[in-house]
Amino acid sequence: MSIKYAVPVKIDIKSHPELNETWVQNIIAEDPSIIGLGNLVLKDKERIQPRAGRLDLLLQNVDATKRYEVEIQLGKTDENHIIRTIEYWDIERKRFPQYEHCAVIIAEDITSRFLNVINLFNGAIPLVAIQMNAIQVGDTISLVFTTVLDQLKLGFVDEDEEVYEITDRNYWEQRAKEQTVAMADKILELINSIWPGFELKYNKCYIGLAKDGQPNNFVIMRPQKNIMRVEFKIPKSDDIENKIESAGLDMLDYDSRWERYRIKLNKPDIEKNKDFIIELLKAAYENNL
Repeated sequence: MSIKYAVPVKIDIKSHPELNETWVQNIIAEDPSIIGLGNLVLKDKERIQPRAGRLDLLLQNVDATKRYEVEIQLGKTDENHIIRTIEYWDIERKRFPQYEHCAVIIAEDITSRFLNVINLFNGAIPLVAIQMNAIQVGDTISLVFTTVLDQLKLGFVDEDEEVYEITDRNYWEQRAKEQTVAMADKILELINSIWPGFELKYNKCYIGLAKDGQPNNFVIMRPQKNIMRVEFKIPKSDDIENKIESAGLDMLDYDSRWERYRIKLNKPDIEKNKDFIIELLKAAYENNL
């Protein structure tokens, strides 16, 4: 069998007689994962903003914890586009503060001048810039997305500990259930079997760890009504993901902001996958040294 080669041709969508921004929106809306920001779903399209126009796309990760305010620009980026993107991001984060929000700019041509400008905002404003290329091979057109400016990595959770309100065990047992909070005890037992002296640290947003009074959140836990979400601070790798899949565990996604694998556990999962969970704990602990 001989493999045939076809010469790809780059297309300028802005000047194309048939393609337009609506076409791009529909392609992304059908499969938001193609833009390269993880396992996303479409929350809304052409979302009306109070006194501020329409947001092209509102995407959300499958775990429903993070939303992406996406604006699409054909041709070169311009100043009006960045202002509009940030404005929509600001409106959405104020309307729905229970989510983490990130502004996303997708354009055919992201200029160096534009990158210099938005680099000034990155960190203060979570902003991602993605360059989009339309490629034609024969009568087929594909879109290729390349992240040229990623969201700035922020400090570790424990570096910003003061912003999280301290709570207690009763708070989590009321918010979730005693049974799922008890799963955090099981994880703590595994940790102390290797590194004695750790204790649970109850915060409003998560249950973390502390040793000798100092936070050390190489793993954090978020009990829910029927399951517990455990987040291991481990660099992203195909090897880890293959092992998670082989173990039959439910991986929600990889949080690139905090560099954490987020895994959904029920009570039988902990006992059944005890050795592998210990392996993940060791990897996270060593990564956090």
